[in-house]
Amino acid sequence: MPDAASGERPDAPADHPKTADEATGDHYFTARPASPGERRTIIVWLAERELTVETAGGVFSSYRVDHGTRALLGVAPPPPASGDLLDLGCGWGPIALSLALASPVATVWAVDVNERALDLVRRNAERLGLGNLRTVTPDQVPDDVSFAAVWSNPPIRVGKEALHAMLGSWLRRLAPGASAHLVVQRNLGADSLQHWWCGASA
Repeated sequence: MPDAASGERPDAPADHPKTADEATGDHYFTARPASPGERRTIIVWLAERELTVETAGGVFSSYRVDHGTRALLGVAPPPPASGDLLDLGCGWGPIALSLALASPVATVWAVDVNERALDLVRRNAERLGLGNLRTVTPDQVPDDVSFAAVWSNPPIRVGKEALHAMLGSWLRRLAPGASAHLVVQRNLGADSLQHWWCGASA
């Protein structure tokens, strides 16, 4: 059973140092990670159920659902039941999978530049029988798609300028009345990001 406080099984592995990724200069936002891509399965708690999913090195938080994503999934309201939903910077897919499970009629767009991450999301969607999930790079999302909701644990470490450009581009594609739910650690710039977005959207 999952730990109610953490959303993880009690025997879930602790965070592991990404020494292989660091040695190759990989970041989780690298398009083609050079670090070893050996796949592993982990057991996680998503959408109020226990799931077995695949992860691999060279993607964000490959050993568990990271704390920020767990916080987002724990406090965000239920996603819209239909329409196009966006997980921006999907990694191996905890947010996208949760959206697809919670809203089976909606179309969920799992967007990332990391090809290994997209392959993992695709495999996890197939494993779970989710036919409503699209795994794509940013330029593969049709220009005429607007989003009923955006959920994201954005890649803060790309740098402030790149992050602002990315968020500005995608958040402006929200449909009228739609909302975005993002999680950013306070010590990684949550306050400044909120201040920037309030000014940019004014």
